[in-house]
Amino acid sequence: MGDHEGHGLDHSRDPCPWVALSDFGGAFSMGAIGGAVWHGIKGFRNSPYNERLVGSLTAIKARAPVLGGNFGVWGGLFSTFDCAVKGVRRKEDPWNAIIAGFFTGGSLAVRGGPRAIRNGAIGCAILLAVIEGVGIGFQRMMAENTRLQLPPPPPGQGEGSEGRIAA
Repeated sequence: MGDHEGHGLDHSRDPCPWVALSDFGGAFSMGAIGGAVWHGIKGFRNSPYNERLVGSLTAIKARAPVLGGNFGVWGGLFSTFDCAVKGVRRKEDPWNAIIAGFFTGGSLAVRGGPRAIRNGAIGCAILLAVIEGVGIGFQRMMAENTRLQLPPPPPGQGEGSEGRIAA
């Protein structure tokens, strides 16, 4: 009963309890690598001319793991909520990600009080809705490019009603 066979779920990914750990690790890696680039450039620019390499490395060591952790927490929490929403709704559609984004944004803002929870939840849901909408639009655009088109009719046919069969 817990396998959800035949419900249209994506079976190319890990099953739901493990996908959260995988997403946490992937998000942490993405944040740490992006943070190393970002804070490396920032540390390089904010250091005196003679100490730019040291300033860059110091900034990377101090801030890149923090950014990686922030990305990881968001990614793991979103993936956990996404699995929960898929389990409750029993279907696979873009609303799952939007609902999971709503819960993720709200739960990450709990320390700020009710207004921050509301704003974080709505903001994150809108962000996920935009991402899902762009993804759907991109899929449709690519599907139109690969759709087969009928070849043009041979010359001399299709002009008037001579070649048609009366119904």
